[in-house]
Formats: sequence, structure tokens, C-alpha cells
Amino acid sequence: MSSHREAPESSKDPVADNTDVYAFVSPDRPDTVTLIANYLPFQYPAGGPNFYEFGDDVSYRIKVDNDGGGRSSITYEFQFETMIKDKNTFLYNTGQITSLQDENFNRPQKFKVFRWIDGEPELLGENMICPPCNVGERSTPNYPALANSAIYTIGDGIKVFAGQRLDGFYVDLGAIFDLAVLRPFQDLHLIPTPAKPGVNALRAFNVHTLALQIPINQLTRDGSRPTNYKDRDAVIGVWATANRRRGRLRLNEVDLQAGPYQQVSRLANPLFNEVIIPMAQKDQWNRDKPIGDSEYAPLVERPELAKLLVLLYPDVFPNLAELNNDPNGDRAELVAILLTGLPDGLIPGFQNFTGTVQADMVRLNVAIPPAADPKINGIIGGDLAGFPNGRRVFDNVVAIELRVIAGLLYPLIDPTYTPDKPAGLLYDVTPGDKIPSSVSYLDVFPYLDHPVSGFDVIPPKKGAATAVGAV
Repeated sequence: MSSHREAPESSKDPVADNTDVYAFVSPDRPDTVTLIANYLPFQYPAGGPNFYEFGDDVSYRIKVDNDGGGRSSITYEFQFETMIKDKNTFLYNTGQITSLQDENFNRPQKFKVFRWIDGEPELLGENMICPPCNVGERSTPNYPALANSAIYTIGDGIKVFAGQRLDGFYVDLGAIFDLAVLRPFQDLHLIPTPAKPGVNALRAFNVHTLALQIPINQLTRDGSRPTNYKDRDAVIGVWATANRRRGRLRLNEVDLQAGPYQQVSRLANPLFNEVIIPMAQKDQWNRDKPIGDSEYAPLVERPELAKLLVLLYPDVFPNLAELNNDPNGDRAELVAILLTGLPDGLIPGFQNFTGTVQADMVRLNVAIPPAADPKINGIIGGDLAGFPNGRRVFDNVVAIELRVIAGLLYPLIDPTYTPDKPAGLLYDVTPGDKIPSSVSYLDVFPYLDHPVSGFDVIPPKKGAATAVGAV
């Protein structure tokens, strides 16, 4: 539901596979915005001796549109270089790693960050070191301190981190792709079984994270820090990409790459490529730019998942069924949420409209401060600082999007429409408005929690569906 193995080609290229994009006003530094892009999904923590790392041959980019044109106004580019200190051992670490410069850290990665504005690159930082993967208590003791030492401050007060994190996305993935069953409602499914609690299929999996914390006035079009949510310059659009050279030749031990970079993966809103775009178009969508996303608008207006909900849950969504069959029932509210942002006047105290250009971007209104009492269901839970106003690491995006696709927000454009009662109850993993106990977060940058170690991970039992909260 996010972007874990969302397209045929990117699923074969995990180091270049975007998984999640987050954009939010930093709760502990509200004069900044935190941008996070994750890659390399489904990292089983015990997967040694070749532990996970970014690709040296991939250009990773986080992009910001601050004028609504569907093109990048500012791009932050990450490039990596892997080093091997002792080439005569198979070991990732030859002893305990107690610092980023430790000689026992046999395969460190260093990286540099560029900022591109108007086609001109500016080097913000270089020779920064990624923390090692969390191998275990003997190899990487005191891991939080080790990882925190890899948080750097670069040009103009920007914080940056690149390294392994606990995957903050939670979803009952096995159920979703088993004919869209939701365990708490599976007794109502076309193929019914007794209702059960949801399962977080990503519990105890890690991911590789790029995180930036940037002063707001460096991101807005006019260089200001807006305080009025109605201000046009208060809204930015964010997405991330992975890019590879067009040409590559491997000859013996030589790996030659040449030519311009080709975008091979991109991500903004969760769900978009995963369940909006048909399989035959997914790889092309990954290569396209957001400015051309009007091509995909008809798929948003008539989402396949809305039809599947009616088909797979007989008599549960009668009003949604009528809407699906209505020739005038194009889902303009979904187009607004995913492709243009919501204009002022639909939701009191909120707008994240970027203009008429239809483009898949995570749209954030930077004038809306962090919530004193955050709700994981975001705007539909009464929290204007949450998804789809940007996306925080803990936002319950699967439940939010399921409810919206089921018609919960269609009254914004048609007040005569009454959503089916289950549309306001649908959830995937967690009931109510609580973060699942199977995932945790930090209160400070980079907000995604420290990764599970290979030593500590416990494989799931064969044939046993582990309830949320269990390891």
C-alpha cells in the first residue's frame, strides 16, 4: 500500500526502490520541515554477511515544487561510495564497531549531498559516513549513540541523516493482497472467515532512510516562513526518485557506467503506484515526471479498489456501489487529494492546493503547526497537521486511504451523498486512533526509530498469524 515492491522492475532492483516519502513540519523544530525518503524495502535484520546499503551507482533525489508547476524547484541529491578496509576477509565487521571511524567497520559508506536550484548544483556536505547496519549487541554495541553520531549539520543549518532505520510504515500486507481482505472485517468478505485482529506484516523489518531537516524559509518560493494557512506560498509539493546511468558495461572486475541519469523509480503519495496504476503501466509511471500525471487522472477518478470493495464485500457498501455505477460519479475529491491538493473552503482551517497542474506530490502546508495532540488518522481524525497534509512517520495512511476510497470524503464535493457506515470504520492494522504496538518512533530527528538488530530479530512461527504487537 505504500511502495514496497510496487512495480515489476523496481521489485527486482531494491536499492533503487522508493518505499515511503514523508514531509512534515518538525514537531521539535517548528521553523523547519523534515523530508524523509526510504529505499530498499523488507530488510530482514539478520541478513548477513552482506548487510544492506545504498547503491553506489544510484543517484537518490528528494524534490520540492514550491510554485505548483509539477516540476522540481529544489532538488537534494545524495551520492554514495562504499569502501572496503580489509579485502581479505568476508566479515562486515572484524570486531566491535564503537565509532563511525572504527577500523573494525570493514565496509563503511560515505556520502555527499548536493542542492540543485535552477539547474545549478551546490555541494552542501561531503565525506559523511552512514552508520553500520544494526548487526547485534556484540558487533554494534550502544547502537543509538552510534547512529546518532551520523546526524550531520550541513549548509545553512540543514540536518541530514542517511542509514538504516526501523520501517515506520505499518500494513497488513498479507491480507491486503489476499483478495483485499481486512482481518477485522473478513467475516463480511465474499469468502468469509472469522474476524481477527490485524497483523503488521512489516513488524521488525528495516529500511534505508534519507532524512533532511530544512529551515522552512529555504523551501518556500519567496523565502518566507508563512504563518497564514491561506498563503499560496505556504504549500510545497514533495516527491523522491532513484536514478541510474543509461549505459552500463561489466567486464571482469570493471563496472563502467556512462551517459545521463534515467529515473527508474519515484514516489510521493502512498498508494498511487501500488493500487491506482495498472500493472502494465507501473514501470512507465516510475519513469514519468509528476507534471505529466494528468494522463493518469482517469484512473484516480474511477479507482479499481473502489470497485473491488463493492465486489468483495457484498451488501456492505451499497452507496459506494451506486456511486461506482453513476456516469457522473467521477471521484473529484480523490483527484484533489492526490493530484492538485485541496482548495480552501472544503475543510475549515485547511488548504494544500498547488494549482491546476495535476501531479502526484505529497503536499504540505507549512503554515499549519505541528499538532499538540497528534491523531494518526490525520485530517479525517480532526488533525490538520496529518495526512494528506504532508505525511508524518506515524500517520495511518492505509486506513485513511481505504476510508477515502470507500467514499468517506465524497460529501466534500457532493453534500447529498451519504457514505456507507463501514467507510468510516475501515482500518487495516490498528483500531481506533492508536499507533500499533509493533512499531515505534523517535521524538526527534530523524524520527524513524533505530533498526532492529540481526541478533534480536525473531522469525515468525510457521503457520501462525502473529497478532499486532507480537514480534
